[in-house]
Amino acid sequence: MSTHSPADNAESAIVPDSEHRGLVARLPQPLRDYALLGRFDRPIGWWLLFWPCAWSLGLSGTGLQWQLLAWMLLGSIAMRSAGCVYNDIVDAKLDAQVARTAQRPIASGRVSRKAGFTWLLVLCAVGLIVLLQLRWQAQLVALGSLVLVAAYPYMKRITWWPQAWLGLVFTWGAPTAWVAVRSDNLEVLAALYVGAIFWCIGYDTIYAVQDKEDDALVGIRSSARRLGGRVKQGVGLFYLIAVVSWALAFWLMRQDWLALLGLAPAALHLFWQVATLDADKAENPLIRFRSNRFLGLLVALGCYVVGNA
Repeated sequence: MSTHSPADNAESAIVPDSEHRGLVARLPQPLRDYALLGRFDRPIGWWLLFWPCAWSLGLSGTGLQWQLLAWMLLGSIAMRSAGCVYNDIVDAKLDAQVARTAQRPIASGRVSRKAGFTWLLVLCAVGLIVLLQLRWQAQLVALGSLVLVAAYPYMKRITWWPQAWLGLVFTWGAPTAWVAVRSDNLEVLAALYVGAIFWCIGYDTIYAVQDKEDDALVGIRSSARRLGGRVKQGVGLFYLIAVVSWALAFWLMRQDWLALLGLAPAALHLFWQVATLDADKAENPLIRFRSNRFLGLLVALGCYVVGNA
């Protein structure tokens, strides 16, 4: 998804990856527009933002942190939605030029930029409530992401690899959650975070395949366009680096070869994504992209077993 993050792909008329289309469709038009603006019809983005948080908490060896997990999920929902609103405000003119995004609330004019900023502040207020639940060290780490988030919408204008920047932003929950429960073993966190970044680059490259033609028309850059006919090989390389980095994190946490078996289900799932990816079929990339919600769960289970065994 080159023009927008995986959490940032919505069109009111077509919602191929929505799980709650019926609920959003029943809302009155003004409320529906704000729900669509925050991508409440597309929960996939919540999970992609949340899973790195769960990985850190699981691998940290601090047991089941149910309350903290719940706060992290709420924060993921609020900040993912806030990011989408901000992205739509910045990209309104670009969105209006692309058929898939022309009917977005701000691009179409149904929601004004001023109203969009107000909605953005409301969502950020929810994020602030979550932030205050963390210890001060984690608060500082979380706040450190704001510059990265603010710069992201502009990356697709200046680099062929906006997915790499998105990787830094969309997996920031990993260092935030780790520091929320411990301040040592930072080498484990570093390996886990690197793996999360390359996982994000991989799945967002898959998503970007869908927008290649539109992106070329409006001059937007993406990893999918840059890779051209080598998208499959590129995604395979990104996923390989992710798995190796996660394996290193597991090894640094527990130097036991059996611990690496905790990654086997996730590695097989990523292999399936790459082996069956067909960029020429409309629904194929979207299905592989969406399957990363399940991938996140597989890695989370592995992290918990290795961290707490």
